[in-house]
Amino acid sequence: MSVNGSGISNRRWPAIALVIVTVALLFIVIWRVDTSPRTDDAYAYADTIDVVPEVSGRIINLAVRNNQAVRQGDLLFEIDPRPYKYALAKASASLAELDQQIPLSQRTINAQSFSASASRAAADRARASAAQAADTLRRMEPLLAKGYVSADDLDKARTAERTSQAESDSARFQAQQAQAAVSSVDALIAQRQVMLAEIASAQLNLEYATVRAPFDGRVVSLTTANGQFVSTSRAVFTLIDTRNWYVIANFRETELAHIRTGAKATVYLMSDPAARFDGTVDSIGYGVAPQDGGATSGGLPSIERSINWVHVSQRFPVKIRVDRPDGALFRIGTSAVAVMRPDAAREQAQP
Repeated sequence: MSVNGSGISNRRWPAIALVIVTVALLFIVIWRVDTSPRTDDAYAYADTIDVVPEVSGRIINLAVRNNQAVRQGDLLFEIDPRPYKYALAKASASLAELDQQIPLSQRTINAQSFSASASRAAADRARASAAQAADTLRRMEPLLAKGYVSADDLDKARTAERTSQAESDSARFQAQQAQAAVSSVDALIAQRQVMLAEIASAQLNLEYATVRAPFDGRVVSLTTANGQFVSTSRAVFTLIDTRNWYVIANFRETELAHIRTGAKATVYLMSDPAARFDGTVDSIGYGVAPQDGGATSGGLPSIERSINWVHVSQRFPVKIRVDRPDGALFRIGTSAVAVMRPDAAREQAQP
């Protein structure tokens, strides 16, 4: 009996050891999942812009095709520049005409100024003559009673005084009129500044007629051809910024505690799982739209009633910048897998 009991005990030890190893491995896996989050709910992403022309017109040269890669500064398309060339030529001609008009107007103003000066001098002479006539009359009036002057002489002095005063008033009015006639070229100079602004605007519009790539990218959603009229309110196509690629990985809210901005990650695309890429967490999402209620109605929260007792963790997007992406593999929306690497951060922290 002791032999059989010992044999049975010996057979139990491997089973017990297997259970212990299995539990240990389970704990290791759970710890690894908690400390190194992983998700296949991810996709490739890159920033995009809508290529909208700054001026309206008809495309005369569409230099790209759909899905073509372009370099910064490459020609994308040209809009018929003739209306903008004509506007520039018209503004330049108006400026040349104004530049000729300003010196002519200045000569006229100089002549007006000389005439006003002469009128002021004549007014001064007339005023002096009127003052002299008035003084003569004042001296002669007391002499009439003493018989030193005749009444006829006094009348002549009075007539001369009134005539001199009238001539003085007339000369003063003429001087004021001449001075008022003196104009200025200030308005023309201000108009010249307006012309310069119109020329600058016409030159800028002419430059806008040629559209070039603002960065390295790839043309997508191109559905037009030469001859299409384009306007400033509608995009011609979309340009993907291929300088930087990202993977948007949706992690469960319970895993966010182990994810930090700047943390290292490994990503790969479903289109080629063998190609692995290093990445760095660029940002972590701080808001998603709840899908299980939470809306407000009449000022009160509306909570969806459910008999499902299993609570599914919400997922938040984590934006991972890919360090050295392969431009031939990365496409916006491509399915991806992201694995966080906390060990990489610890290795970098060690001297």
